[in-house]
Amino acid sequence: MTFERDHRIDFFRGLALIFIFWDHVPQNPLAQFTVRNFGFSDAAEIFVFLAGYAAVLAYGKIARRDGFMVATVKILRRAWVLYVVHIFLLALLMGIVFFANSHVETRDLVQEMGLQYFLSNPQQALMDELLLRFKPNLMDPLPLYILLLLGLPLVLPMLLRKAEYVVGLSVVLYLLAPWLQWNLAGTDGGVWFFNPMAWQLLFILGGAAAIHGQRPRVSQPRPLTRQPVFIAALTYLVVTGLIALSWKWPTVHDAFMPQRLGEWLYPISKTNLSPARLLHFLALAYVTARLLPDTGWARHWLAQQSCRMGRYSLEVFCFGVLLAPLADMLNALGGNTLAMQIFSALLGVGLMALLGAWLDFNKRLNRPIVVTAA
Repeated sequence: MTFERDHRIDFFRGLALIFIFWDHVPQNPLAQFTVRNFGFSDAAEIFVFLAGYAAVLAYGKIARRDGFMVATVKILRRAWVLYVVHIFLLALLMGIVFFANSHVETRDLVQEMGLQYFLSNPQQALMDELLLRFKPNLMDPLPLYILLLLGLPLVLPMLLRKAEYVVGLSVVLYLLAPWLQWNLAGTDGGVWFFNPMAWQLLFILGGAAAIHGQRPRVSQPRPLTRQPVFIAALTYLVVTGLIALSWKWPTVHDAFMPQRLGEWLYPISKTNLSPARLLHFLALAYVTARLLPDTGWARHWLAQQSCRMGRYSLEVFCFGVLLAPLADMLNALGGNTLAMQIFSALLGVGLMALLGAWLDFNKRLNRPIVVTAA
């Protein structure tokens, strides 16, 4: 296994971070162009799948080189860093939301962000925060990633040897979770918005895809239009895309949606990663990988801006979480005009790109200087 870096992974992680930021800003017009508007899945599936892909690439290489014990220690150390970041990020987010709420008179941002629980039960909220149970809006992905990373040492050895066995067990857990109502407890008797028992499948599939991508590739002599899997995936994307677009016009949707199909399809659960969502993402990933092979396009200047954000996904994600309520405040103070909403959305992405560029520059500064004798 060579574990060479695929720049497409960084590019799409960066793109997912942009989509997440835009989706988190209320009434943002650019959110109409994110992936959630054209199918059943959204940027969360992209983020979790590529997190599994990148994690297995990184820690699989360490396990092969230094052993599973070293890889486990590094995984646990990374999970601890993420846990500390989660606590610190939540404190910053609450401060920003309280600040923004004091400047916006037309809405209650504290209530919208799910922070009322902290005001009414501060002691219990702090305890729930330490136990990853208190997760206001925007904060759900990070605790999920922490838990998935903690479980990686349990499956990494088998994943590197017999990935199909791990995927099979993951599918069984995915199917049992909603049937037996397995989930983790949240605040006020609730549960996790991202059910780890279900979303672990996407993380495992990402890791399995990383391993599969290192194997010798068999060339496809037939064009894409004659490959049944590609045609089936593309057809599913077109059909689900039309259904998702029809949600904007309920009368049109009700006119052509068969009643039995609607009863089977809805609700499309995000908490339990509905099979319709999962299948949509897998079809989207497959079609994208087939249409955009690694031919060097991700090294162009504009694509590199997204790649930088993807390489530092933790830092950029946290920054985006903090920028979202600030952009919402800026829009409210500006009268929620279209120009202001577009400006705040583009400004946020620009700042996220600048952070990625700074972190990349800072990393180069910290590289050791090798002096060779003349």
